[in-house]
Amino acid sequence: MRNQQFAGAPKKGGPRVNRDIRETEVRLIGADGDNVGVVDIRKAMDMARDAGLDLVEVSPNVSPPVCKILDYGKFKYEQQKKASAARKKQKTVEVKEIKMRPNTDVHDFNVKMKKVHQFIEKGDKVKLTIRFRGREMAHQELGMEVLKRVEEEMKEDAKIEARPKMEGRQMMMILGPK
Repeated sequence: MRNQQFAGAPKKGGPRVNRDIRETEVRLIGADGDNVGVVDIRKAMDMARDAGLDLVEVSPNVSPPVCKILDYGKFKYEQQKKASAARKKQKTVEVKEIKMRPNTDVHDFNVKMKKVHQFIEKGDKVKLTIRFRGREMAHQELGMEVLKRVEEEMKEDAKIEARPKMEGRQMMMILGPK
């Protein structure tokens, strides 16, 4: 018997259980899942205690609130399993960075573009960075031309999330999957 839980303090973030339920009447769903109907809270608690289970408020925002007779520990465990399954299905998008120079040669450019294609196909974002050193800062249009070539080559597979812009000695652009 689980009488010690009937005197429990309110649980933060979870549904109200047993004596934490403040309503006078509740719509009750029995331990076997059938609808008992609208009953007095004391009668509902007695039925839960007789079954050796807990009275859990599953839908507090309706009038009268819906309560269910069930094993609260098992209920919490199943909710945790559902939440962890939902987290497993989520895809975290990473930002991969590809660094180039304004005078990157054709073959090197093609190798880097192959990597950009792979990252975009996996669903990751790609941050392209053109680094300027010394006198290259006077010819920022060369870096812009490289990023325009990337944009032209990737227009079917990716969308531009951040247009090319200068940040200090670097010009950067961010691509994301379509």
